[in-house]
Amino acid sequence: MTAFPFSEARAVLEMEAAAIVSFAERLDAAFAEAVLLLAQCRGRIIVSGMGKSGHIARKTASTFSSTGSPALFLHPAECAHGDFGVIAPEDIVILLSKSGETAEVVHLLPHLKRLGARIIAITNGAENTLARFADAALVLGVETEACPLNLAPTCSTTVMLALGDALAVVLMRRRSFGRDDFARVHPAGSLGRMLLTVRDLMQTEDLPSVTEDATVREALHAILSHRNRGIVLVLDSDRKLAGVLCDGDLKRLLLRHTELLDLRVGDVMTKNPQTIEPGALIGEALARMEGLYTSLVVLDDDSRPAGLLHIHDILEARLV
Repeated sequence: MTAFPFSEARAVLEMEAAAIVSFAERLDAAFAEAVLLLAQCRGRIIVSGMGKSGHIARKTASTFSSTGSPALFLHPAECAHGDFGVIAPEDIVILLSKSGETAEVVHLLPHLKRLGARIIAITNGAENTLARFADAALVLGVETEACPLNLAPTCSTTVMLALGDALAVVLMRRRSFGRDDFARVHPAGSLGRMLLTVRDLMQTEDLPSVTEDATVREALHAILSHRNRGIVLVLDSDRKLAGVLCDGDLKRLLLRHTELLDLRVGDVMTKNPQTIEPGALIGEALARMEGLYTSLVVLDDDSRPAGLLHIHDILEARLV
């Protein structure tokens, strides 16, 4: 059996990686100008391209939208048949074309200029129609494609893709787009769900609690009468958390004490239990549970219980 030519695959990957590194080293004022245009945009970001560049444009538009900059992909050929009406004067239009002479893309240029929309070009050369028309031209400068015929866009489209990511991430930072914003635009995805906070899932009403002077019998009654959470909060005289008593504690105590139910809760509770703050991410809550705990006490800034987070709350939200 002939050995698989991994060397050929490595050569492609190395060529494309080198193309990205080379472009990164040549970043100039045009990139800063493009970011400034995008940051000042009062409308939407329209991204368009034909063929392979069109596929990259579609992904770039999606990345902008998911990082806080409303964007959409517009097929250049459809623009000539009515879709141009979606573009407004306050929009920024990013046009992708390796040659800078793609007919469907070049056809848009005079109409965009007449409309007043600003244009950012992503193209391979500085002396083509697209680059000359653009308000900011990002020139890739890719000399050789990974394709053995040096024809199929490979290195050039890889650099385009990375450049689109760079624009979106830099713009994201300038707009202070944070975790809460990310969760807002990814409401149904696993990423967005994991960016929910403890506050979003914790139970806050009718929390089971007793004082330190209560008996274990009273604590057990509190556990059984509150949604089967399997835990009771033990509060001191200032209503601050002194400890907890859970099902597991009771089982272990049964082995050591024959008069368990009459014992004072403060003498048998778990002191310094696992707690968490309301603004913590669910991922952090799971890490604190680590298979050892089924509940976390949620404390406010005064060390008073604000809620309870049970592993079932996380499971019901389908986060794991």
